[in-house]
Amino acid sequence: EIAQARANVESAQATLNNAALRSKRLVALAESKSISRQEADDAVASQQVASANLDVAQKQLELLLAGSRVEDIAQALAQYNQAKANLTIREQNLKDAVLYAPSDAVVRNRILEKGDMASPQKPVYNLSLTHTKWVRAYLTESQLGKVKPGFSATVHNDSFPGTDFKGTVGFISSVAEFTPKNVETPDLRTALVYEVRIIVDDPDNRLRLGAPATVIIPLDQESGRPAPEHPRP
Repeated sequence: EIAQARANVESAQATLNNAALRSKRLVALAESKSISRQEADDAVASQQVASANLDVAQKQLELLLAGSRVEDIAQALAQYNQAKANLTIREQNLKDAVLYAPSDAVVRNRILEKGDMASPQKPVYNLSLTHTKWVRAYLTESQLGKVKPGFSATVHNDSFPGTDFKGTVGFISSVAEFTPKNVETPDLRTALVYEVRIIVDDPDNRLRLGAPATVIIPLDQESGRPAPEHPRP
């Protein structure tokens, strides 16, 4: 741009020089009555225009040599920051369009289908967490005072006869409920029971979701360790 401005100055200077020579020659001819006075006046006006164009070209060159003004730099910086902020917002919107599971899990069922409107308040999948497995069992009121969080337990599953899965009592409900219909106990179905969750140690991932199991909790033990973290349902 600076080189172009310098070329413009040189071009304007050449035009001015040529206009000055032509104006001088035509003024002399007009004084000798060889041409009309109007032609001489036009030549003088052309010289003045060429001089003004040279001044404009020189000013443009001076602006380029002086560099951008502080105001222009500040405006350009503000535009850059605005564009950067818009980019950040668009990138975040793009990330929000991708679903991420909170942890490793297995998809149980799909709630929304392709084309459905999703929102943060509406689940898309039902997931089963795999990093912590637990078995839901129930204690009667007479058993409730004999079991404490942290007690060790043994879990048996019909798919693996003769295999003991070690477990720990992690949660005991403080609210009584009627025995669920899918629980087989020798007591009456209408008996009040308390839910208990047994954290199971299954490093080989053999136990499956919803599989029935038998839980054995020895009552002649003391809670020798703190209860594990409350399992997530």
